Amino acid sequence: MSQEGHFLDSAAGQMKSDVKEKKSRSRVGVIATGLLGGALVALYAVAAPFVAPALRKYCLPFVPATTAQVENVLRVLRARSGTLVDIGSGDGRIVIAAAKHGFQASGFELNPWLVWYSRYMAMREGVHHSTSFHISDLWKVSFAQYSNVVIFGVPQMMDQLELKLASELPGTAKVVACRFPFPTWVPEHSAGEGIDTVWVYDAKTFKTHLQHGMSRRTMATPEHEDKPDSHT
Repeated sequence: MSQEGHFLDSAAGQMKSDVKEKKSRSRVGVIATGLLGGALVALYAVAAPFVAPALRKYCLPFVPATTAQVENVLRVLRARSGTLVDIGSGDGRIVIAAAKHGFQASGFELNPWLVWYSRYMAMREGVHHSTSFHISDLWKVSFAQYSNVVIFGVPQMMDQLELKLASELPGTAKVVACRFPFPTWVPEHSAGEGIDTVWVYDAKTFKTHLQHGMSRRTMATPEHEDKPDSHT
């Protein structure tokens, strides 16, 4: 075979080798892209239920309570007992910790994944008999039966929640607000600092203020009596 023939065969072989290598790289790239995409989809499927809004009326993404926040809640309620409710209970850590300290504790949470997870954790921690978790919107629930209330809210909802709790809770109740205080209530005391701060409110005080406020509004509103015209 001539030198030219050898050159052509070598060139053809090299081209075939390059084509095979490019196909191999392309195949690996497709597989890697597929695996990455699948991993991202799986991660989203697992994480999405936990970061979705916890309550329908306001967007409350799931942000777990810190260890310091849990400790501060238990500290300000250390002299208390009876029933406790965590509004927007997330993964249930406040409810579970309260149950371990003797409370009959309940959690209300709109996200079903978090409620199921909370029930599992309560079972795992051995406090399922003294805890309960409910899938519910807080605005559709009455909290009249609870003597201790814990709330992780956002500023946009606190003024309306003031009115709801003041109208429903018994006068002996205590309310603990975490991360954000109530806008008009005066706290008895607080514990912690920064994002771990909790504020404690006495129901007797804020219920009295609500009643006085309603009385002042009623007294300030003139009474108008519509008298029909007399006809003879």
